[in-house]
Amino acid sequence: MPDTALASQKFTDPVRTAKGETRATVFLRNLETLWFNTGTLCNLACANCYIESTPKNDSLVYLSAAEVERYLDEIALTGLGTREIGLTGGEPFMNPDCIKIMDMALSRGFKLLVLSNAMKPMQHKQAALLDLHKRFGDQLSLRISVDHFTPELHEEERGPRSFAPMLEGLGWLSRNGFNLSVAGRTRWTENEADLRRGYEKLFKAHGIEIDAHDPVRLILFPEMDDEAEVPEITTKCWNILHVNPDDMMCATSRMVVKRKGDDRPSVQACTLLAYDQRFNLGETLAEAAQDVPLNHPHCAKFCVLGGGSCSG
Repeated sequence: MPDTALASQKFTDPVRTAKGETRATVFLRNLETLWFNTGTLCNLACANCYIESTPKNDSLVYLSAAEVERYLDEIALTGLGTREIGLTGGEPFMNPDCIKIMDMALSRGFKLLVLSNAMKPMQHKQAALLDLHKRFGDQLSLRISVDHFTPELHEEERGPRSFAPMLEGLGWLSRNGFNLSVAGRTRWTENEADLRRGYEKLFKAHGIEIDAHDPVRLILFPEMDDEAEVPEITTKCWNILHVNPDDMMCATSRMVVKRKGDDRPSVQACTLLAYDQRFNLGETLAEAAQDVPLNHPHCAKFCVLGGGSCSG
């Protein structure tokens, strides 16, 4: 088979790779983190947003607090042992029920991780955030997207006049003692050591209390490109690459989304594959407790080869 023909068959069969080898799958070891995509609407239209969030994209509509509550009830009723709830978007703080959802998750004893760009939608919620921080302390954590430590490259991704408002929000969170981390990108030419030194200078210059050399506090994510040539992951790859399938995101997490036009939310295998119906596992967490075939380029590049994980 010619190479071009072989390439066109990659990531099409959930059982076999294009070369006919057995595709790797991941078993849900334990639902440690349940993500909720609060909606794809965002105040920004980033150049390379993996979920294509913009001020106009409502392909995933806002989740309501009542819809979230049903999944939290299912966790309680079935004893799943889930320890963390994650909120992502879009920009979660644009969802009218965001604070109510946060309060609900925290009041039930979950750790809560919220992904945000720290700009105006978040800053408009400062009073509510201070109240949650006072009541729940480090049980609440926020991860702020800072794509690069320079304004020029950050704004190459996020658009003009996005760096200063982000820095304002990040600084406010730090000054008020919130449990903070930052998500950066590795899309440019620097190696990891240089990136961390650059972020360190930025944080020190603005009094932001984040250790840039702590991989939990500054997470550098690999780029995701659907057009990039990446290998398919077979069952043999775990030993060849010295990678443990239990370390994959889909071994410990799922994400709830609500597609525009759907009556009810559904559960996706992964935070990165919100639109792909092949990774739609049903409407309940019980239905979603099934093996996930690594049948997408993101599975290979971001998770297996890149070591990426959205959880805290």
